[in-house]
Amino acid sequence: MTRTATAFAPASVANVATGFDILGFAVDALGDRVTVSRTPARGVVITGASGIVDDLPREPERNTAGRALLAMSIALKPNFGFAMHIGKGIPLASGLGGSAASAVGAVVAANALLDEPLSKLDLLKFALQGEAVASGSLHADNISPCMFGGLVLTVGIDDPRIKMIPVPSGIRAVVVHPHLFVATKQARAILKHDVGMADFVWQTANLAGFIAGCFTDDIELIREGLNDVVIEPQRSQLIPGFMSVRNDALAAGAIGCSISGAGPSMFAWAPAAAAEAIRDAMVAAFVRHGTEADSWIVDIDSPGARVVTD
Repeated sequence: MTRTATAFAPASVANVATGFDILGFAVDALGDRVTVSRTPARGVVITGASGIVDDLPREPERNTAGRALLAMSIALKPNFGFAMHIGKGIPLASGLGGSAASAVGAVVAANALLDEPLSKLDLLKFALQGEAVASGSLHADNISPCMFGGLVLTVGIDDPRIKMIPVPSGIRAVVVHPHLFVATKQARAILKHDVGMADFVWQTANLAGFIAGCFTDDIELIREGLNDVVIEPQRSQLIPGFMSVRNDALAAGAIGCSISGAGPSMFAWAPAAAAEAIRDAMVAAFVRHGTEADSWIVDIDSPGARVVTD
């Protein structure tokens, strides 16, 4: 019987421009590693954290991974408990799904310790409870791609339906993380609660076009679809140099460029041959505005969260 397991949970880009709270894709270049062990006493204990963030809350109720594991423990009522160590590889408040990755990593590792392991869809529901600690609400646009990998559409929360969206071959994602801090709750708090009819129709058309373009290998439809007229204009004010980064990415050949999740990270979809030039243009634009940045070029197809061997 397995007593300890470690899971790797990748970073993710949420929203993907027009898919607010319902679309996301995994970024396998970085992620969290969560180790969970069985304990004789029931309940959840966080033994520590390491990596780029080591001062996470130790109370399970206040920790994204802890809350997810608590939800799992309460629902399943195993005759043992869980002790967990969180290895952070994703910066907090980066817009790269760090809170989601910890929650997903926790339940995937714990699942390997169960006598009867659950499906990924069942695990997703527990991980959603953890994500709410960071964002203040339940949404799966980071949780789902982190769990399943690739580009994912999630419909519904209480009974979520997951649809994997194919990505045309030859497209890469460029992800750039400026050394800035934008809290998810802050980025959600500035959003207006009303959307005008014209913007609603425009945004809906772009989302439909983006998904249709992915299924039919229509790059021009994807290009039009990566145009957010509702969320991006509001959140871009939180990212110094946003317009320069976006415009320079497009000038270098990007298919589209927008905010990753709540920001401040940004992403671009790029033809493989132009990906490095686009990455360099985005990083240089941030630097011109006084901000250093990390960057990655990744395939959008990835396996998602999985148990690994240390």
